[in-house]
Amino acid sequence: MADFAFDHIHLRSPDAEAAAAFYVDNLGAEIRDRVMNGDALRVVMNLGGVAMFIEQVPAGTPPAPMPPHQGIEHVGLRVADLAATAASLKAKGVRFTVEPKSPKPGLSIAFIAAPDGVTVELLQRG
Repeated sequence: MADFAFDHIHLRSPDAEAAAAFYVDNLGAEIRDRVMNGDALRVVMNLGGVAMFIEQVPAGTPPAPMPPHQGIEHVGLRVADLAATAASLKAKGVRFTVEPKSPKPGLSIAFIAAPDGVTVELLQRG
């Protein structure tokens, strides 16, 4: 069997720069490059050690469906202190779709709304 390694997340947005700014301002992502992919801008970023591409789509492109739906449901990001992270994000006006909670011992989770229908889970383990 082939060896597989995670390479990137690829998002699409009607405003790639605004979406990128959300990830930079709120989740500590770093912009690595901006390139044109045909007529579309692609913002190349690093989010938590993973490459993420945000590519501009034309106006009028249908939005992502609301969950539940098939396919990728959310992106999960581990944090060291969920309570402090949640407080910081709330101070910045980030919308929580699920407030911080502990579904089982040793795990705390929360969910935030990112641009373009993307859901991000924040989790603290241990």
